[in-house]
Amino acid sequence: MSKVALLMSGGVDSSYCAYLLKKAGHEVLGIYLKLHDKEAKHEVFIRNCMRVSEFLGIDFRVIDAREEFKNAVYNEFIESYKRGETPNPCALCNPLMKFGLALDRAIKLGCESIATGHYARLSDICGIRRIQEARDKSKDQSYFLYALSQDSIDRLIFPLGDMLKEDVKPKAFAALPVLGDLESYKESQEICFVETDYIDILKKHTKVEDRGIVRDIHGNAIGEHKGYMQYTIGKRKGFNVRGAHEPHFVLKINPEQNEIIVGKKEDLKTNLVRAINKSLPEHFTHGSYKTKVRYRSTPSDADIKIENGNIIATLKEPVFGVAKGQALVVYQDDIVLGGGVIVDSM
Repeated sequence: MSKVALLMSGGVDSSYCAYLLKKAGHEVLGIYLKLHDKEAKHEVFIRNCMRVSEFLGIDFRVIDAREEFKNAVYNEFIESYKRGETPNPCALCNPLMKFGLALDRAIKLGCESIATGHYARLSDICGIRRIQEARDKSKDQSYFLYALSQDSIDRLIFPLGDMLKEDVKPKAFAALPVLGDLESYKESQEICFVETDYIDILKKHTKVEDRGIVRDIHGNAIGEHKGYMQYTIGKRKGFNVRGAHEPHFVLKINPEQNEIIVGKKEDLKTNLVRAINKSLPEHFTHGSYKTKVRYRSTPSDADIKIENGNIIATLKEPVFGVAKGQALVVYQDDIVLGGGVIVDSM
């Protein structure tokens, strides 16, 4: 069997992956990536990783990538909100850090493959290895993996892809008594460096409480908001609209003017989405595919084409609340073909 690098978080999922890989006969190298500056968290998670590694008899090491993460992911998170967007740091971190920097380091350490506890699968389609949705659709993370390079995909192992999340914990605690109490293991945060609210992060770097004008779709000033960075597309609270008798939703954010545009829920409907292409291949065939415009969104049928480096998705049925900065991911059935970063919708 081959030597496999396993990205360990200190949680149940990646710990069980270590057990499964070792049981399958692989030589396993556990790697913990230090990405943020929350040292107390790192200490707890690294201790968990070391306990599991020692129990299984696998090598383990810590890679400090805080500077690279700050430059590539964290700073872009801040700048994206300044631009009035809703960023997707996990979709950026995966290709650049977990399956970029960490994979490069793993290869230098003699590993042939890299494994994680992501809920996703891999499938060969016409001789090309593709990411496929997990068996457990409620935990599927294929959306966040859309921007991985083909070189990275060819080296991936997802031990949990064919498992149901509800089955993993009991199996893991049975196989790994060193895990201790279930209560010690909280679910991983979607954004690792955000404790409670993204606003708390932004406050450290920029002024977020800067009152501005709320306008309707005709340009009329109808109220006031607390600062444009405190809003995302589709939000319906935190601003006032004079004389409103029905809910209003954020439709657009104008950072230069510190203004937000609001309207009725019907005004959130979108039939056309444009995204900067990040990973659809050059030979991509124009046609009908499934798309997702948010992680938890229901897949939508759409006509997809590439024009001047942009993905143009014409949706068969309108979707609500498409936000700049989120990912547009294109699927063929449950296979990820690629995607891009949303820049416009109408």
